[in-house]
Amino acid sequence: QVQLVESGGGLVQAGESLRLSCAASISIFRFNTMGWYRQAPGKQRELVASITSEGSTRYADSVKGRFTISKDSAKNTVYLQMNSLNAEDTAVYYCNAKSKQADWGPTYDYWGQGTQVTVSS
Repeated sequence: QVQLVESGGGLVQAGESLRLSCAASISIFRFNTMGWYRQAPGKQRELVASITSEGSTRYADSVKGRFTISKDSAKNTVYLQMNSLNAEDTAVYYCNAKSKQADWGPTYDYWGQGTQVTVSS
């Protein structure tokens, strides 16, 4: 069974930084894409950033220039460095991993339990 465990959330003031970590129970080489989603109270879950097995990254417009997704394959861990945080970044952040074994096969989604990020203004 695949396990994803997020950590690094907390309470910070606007303008400060946090680094979130997502530790996988298997080699992250097994995933085609890993990413971070977030969900604020009363809002839909949204994709914040993603990184492919080749290292290509994508970001939501709202976090471009402030957030950086990276990975350490030796540690089976994906990170989200969050700088210049503001109150609108307050949400539960979830780690996600996608695996597709064949073009004709299904895509499997795995999720962490979430970590709370609260930014006070």
